[in-house]
Amino acid sequence: MSHAKKESVKIYAMGGVGEIGNNMTVIEVNHDIYIIDAGLMHPHEDMLGVDTVIPDVSYLIERRDQIRGLFLTHGHQANIGGLPYLLRTLKVPVYGTRFTLALVWESLRKLGESYPRDLFSTLNPDKDLKVGQHIIKCFRTYHSVPDAVGFAIQTAQGYIVHSGDYKFDFTPVGGIRTDISKISEIGDEGVLCLLSDSKHAELPGKAQSDSIIGDHFNHILYSADARVIVAIHATNIHRIQQFLYACERHHRRVAIDGKFLDRVISIAAKNGFLDIPKNIFINWDKSLKQPAEDIAILTSGPDGDPLTPLTGLANHLHKKLRLKEDDLIIYAASLTPSNETTVTHAIDQLMSEGAQVVFGKDVHVSGHGSEEDIKLMLQLTRPKYVIPIDGEFKMMKAHQDIAESMGISASRTFLLDKGDVVEFTNGEARSSDSIPAGQLLVDGLGVGDVGNIVLRDRRLLSQDGTVIVVVTLGRRTKKILAGPEIITRGFVYVRESEDLLDQANHIVSEVLSKSLTQHVSEWSSLKSGIRDSLSRYFFDKTKRRPMILPIIMEF
Repeated sequence: MSHAKKESVKIYAMGGVGEIGNNMTVIEVNHDIYIIDAGLMHPHEDMLGVDTVIPDVSYLIERRDQIRGLFLTHGHQANIGGLPYLLRTLKVPVYGTRFTLALVWESLRKLGESYPRDLFSTLNPDKDLKVGQHIIKCFRTYHSVPDAVGFAIQTAQGYIVHSGDYKFDFTPVGGIRTDISKISEIGDEGVLCLLSDSKHAELPGKAQSDSIIGDHFNHILYSADARVIVAIHATNIHRIQQFLYACERHHRRVAIDGKFLDRVISIAAKNGFLDIPKNIFINWDKSLKQPAEDIAILTSGPDGDPLTPLTGLANHLHKKLRLKEDDLIIYAASLTPSNETTVTHAIDQLMSEGAQVVFGKDVHVSGHGSEEDIKLMLQLTRPKYVIPIDGEFKMMKAHQDIAESMGISASRTFLLDKGDVVEFTNGEARSSDSIPAGQLLVDGLGVGDVGNIVLRDRRLLSQDGTVIVVVTLGRRTKKILAGPEIITRGFVYVRESEDLLDQANHIVSEVLSKSLTQHVSEWSSLKSGIRDSLSRYFFDKTKRRPMILPIIMEF
């Protein structure tokens, strides 16, 4: 007990709270730092031109000597996608299960990065390991990507349990269930705090079993008399397995569209997580010569997403596939708040051109636990404190309400924002000083070089367009030699706005003449005067605020 009094445990999230994706949780026990997951997040609609969002780990870089390891719960990009960027600055030991690490190495290969294999350690969920000064227990969970796990870090005050993403599926595809027995044993030993998946905390009841989808696939293929195209997450091996079995049963051969999907299928089969029926796959070129009713196509985007091929088909931009009027298209993925509008528009477009589209609960169930799954996790672990993670704030709040219904008061549930710290001493928790945390935006090869100012400029360009003002001044005479010439893009239709632009030209000439008469010759001052005057004029006349770019040349 004296050791427990001296021990300090801190928990904070670098990402994955108040948002979907970007999952990264940090647990400090005395001077040992344990990181769980290093994910990415897909950019919001207002993050124009941004490819990916990852957690800002500058705080951890300053404490690199204290980091004992980075532990991965499973192979979704929301949990491993930020790892290639993190490893550039933090060469820390990485722990993951066999399939998870295989997906990590594939991600590194895609980005052209290579690290020593001894930096990575393969976890056996049935064995405990000691990292730093603490025992780490690992337990299997059932999720939509195989080989998923949760973690329990042993401290003198009790276990810190991170559930990973999970649901309790008692008839799972692949046969591996969430390990109720081991989770219960950890609960018997005493759990100080449970950090748990919140993504579907708002949904009542229990998450559906994946097993029902196999029957639905069989029914769909039995009735189909044309080509079948399935847009799917590349890592949803359970769903791919079900579809391959259905195709085998109905004598359809399967062509794969998508290099990443092809690689993931190969990795899953090699590691024993996918049973490929004999002669089920057919070369893409050969598939084009087969009768449509004998062929099915599995397709996924460059990053393993199902949305890219769906929208590509709808907009006639897909590199390989051309929509046929009698195609049957299956969107085997969930509709989320971030993609619902895009998915719905694509489905409308496909249906308007004569294709059949199947989506929703008949072809997809979530890998995240609903209300009753969360209650079971709480019952098994019986934690003193709860920290909801992996979800937007409303999902985390729903998780808090579930915990309260199970007898855990709201005062013992912490709803964190990025950087908020919960500190445990002698078995009691309190909110502590926050640490620096935020997001880094990845745009092309640049990481973190796109910030709020750049995004603001991009929004301005997308909303109100740009106005470029070009003028040439005499180096000695300080008089206007040429211009001003006004060029617009995305602001107004020039042929219908001649009076507006003529007046704008006159305003620029007046600003320059006045400034030069007053011997103001600094370009920054001249440009500022042009921007301010034109901005006021354009807003007064159009209620728009285009980006104004003055270009001044001397001759």
